[in-house]
Amino acid sequence: MFYEISDTQKIGVGLAGFGVFFLFLGVLLLFDKSLLALGNILFIAGLACVIGLDRTFRFFFQRHKLKASAAFFGGIVIVLLGWPLVGMLLETYGFILLFSGFFPVVINFLRRVPVLGTILNFPGISMLMDKLTGDANRTRVGKYSLRS
Repeated sequence: MFYEISDTQKIGVGLAGFGVFFLFLGVLLLFDKSLLALGNILFIAGLACVIGLDRTFRFFFQRHKLKASAAFFGGIVIVLLGWPLVGMLLETYGFILLFSGFFPVVINFLRRVPVLGTILNFPGISMLMDKLTGDANRTRVGKYSLRS
């Protein structure tokens, strides 16, 4: 089935990408609260554009994700109040809880990217990635993997 990306979704990908860039830049520049706040706002706006407002609200406010959402949004508020290091720690905790279900998909996709896949399949890195994806019992044979 062919799925076409709408203009709003394209804008959302750009906003989320700029959000991640500003978050990275804010951390790189010793937790600059302005860049972190801008990155947070752009990331959430981009997510809302990509998956829609209704699905965004349903994602963040599911009963089993309330703790993670509170940590994530609480971290954003703390960053906006001027405590960037504490806010980013709380926000990172919430982000990991919220998006941990997507980590296996992302890591398995990145393993198929030509250069990055080779790096991720190095012995030490591969064991760490297997633990993150939940494939700790995986046996490797060359470039191929066998599930046990």
